[in-house]
Amino acid sequence: MKQTKTHIDFYLIGIGNHPTPKLNDDALELIQESTVFSGGKRHYQLVKYYLPENHTWIEISGKMDALIQQYNTFDKSIVVFASGDPFFYGFGNTLQRLVPNAKLNSVPYFNSIQLLCHKTQTNYNSLKSISIHGRDWSALDEALIHRTELIGVLTDNKKTPAEISKRMLQYGFDNYSITIGEALDGDTEHIEQLDLLSCTLKTHQHLNCVLLKQIASKKKHFGIPDTAFIPLNNRANMITKMPIRLSTIQALELQNKTVFWDIGSCTGSVAIEAKQHYPNLKIIAFEKRTECAAIIQQNTERLATPGITIIIDDFFNLNLKDYPIPDVVFIGGHGGMLKKMIHLLLQINPLLRLVINAVQKKSSDIFTEELTMLNYTIITHSIQVNEHNKISIHTAEKQ
Repeated sequence: MKQTKTHIDFYLIGIGNHPTPKLNDDALELIQESTVFSGGKRHYQLVKYYLPENHTWIEISGKMDALIQQYNTFDKSIVVFASGDPFFYGFGNTLQRLVPNAKLNSVPYFNSIQLLCHKTQTNYNSLKSISIHGRDWSALDEALIHRTELIGVLTDNKKTPAEISKRMLQYGFDNYSITIGEALDGDTEHIEQLDLLSCTLKTHQHLNCVLLKQIASKKKHFGIPDTAFIPLNNRANMITKMPIRLSTIQALELQNKTVFWDIGSCTGSVAIEAKQHYPNLKIIAFEKRTECAAIIQQNTERLATPGITIIIDDFFNLNLKDYPIPDVVFIGGHGGMLKKMIHLLLQINPLLRLVINAVQKKSSDIFTEELTMLNYTIITHSIQVNEHNKISIHTAEKQ
């Protein structure tokens, strides 16, 4: 490979899992012209026979700050071996984040999800690729709530195909098949397609990825019927009615928001409706009634809405700094301490958007007067559903 005049700090070479790596001529020439190499322990075992005799190997073992310091002791190009495509949830992205001014050059291989699609002759034009490797479930939850037809998933040794299948069945996503690709390109490569229930009973090699294929459509409501929710015992009317719920979500303006708190969540109806419309949102449902823990959880499961964090405690007893800072809050209950709640919330985020559904005039007065005094703009809409009390939906935002 002819070196360009521009100095390259890192050359990234993507490799598969073949016992003898398949390297193209550019990669082989680059290896012979270099002396400093890096990669994981597994990568070294695969490529060491290609490396020059007097080479230096820097192992990537997870301690990124120390690794970058080690890289900085060299004034020459470093060749980094990575699995598949270095810029597909790979080390190329890590380098761009930790060494933003570094000059990079990449010789990629297929990523594991591409390989699985090729090996199963799967058309992946509409594929949604996600990673739960060392991460939480949020990316998978979002894809499922969106009813994505084909999802490629990078797993880890905890979020295994069996655990993925269990979570999907828990939340009613039984309308998918799962295809598992183990040790792709390796000596122990194995590929199988299973139904989710069968997959929950199986153990797979740690080195795997999966394809989730929708085999039947699943209904998604625009406005969940009130009867779909499990109600609070002996208080069936203790739920934000569907027309008011949709009006409330419109008032919250959740688009482009990151964290939403639903305070006084009760059955979880507002949080669940919000999550279905905005699956990317981090939603925390606060409720002090202990019996609501099971009710909210059951409602998230029966309405196919994973990913809502449920906190059962008196809101005023919590250390609010323990939770992600909200962009927007819905006050569904305040225990007669609305003024105190408003000030607590504004201490966390003075630019917060606040929405409350008020039945009593006292709550409306406290909300509007207190926030007007603090130079917030108040917008109010009133709505009545059938014979139920009129609800005033108040929105406060900083101009």
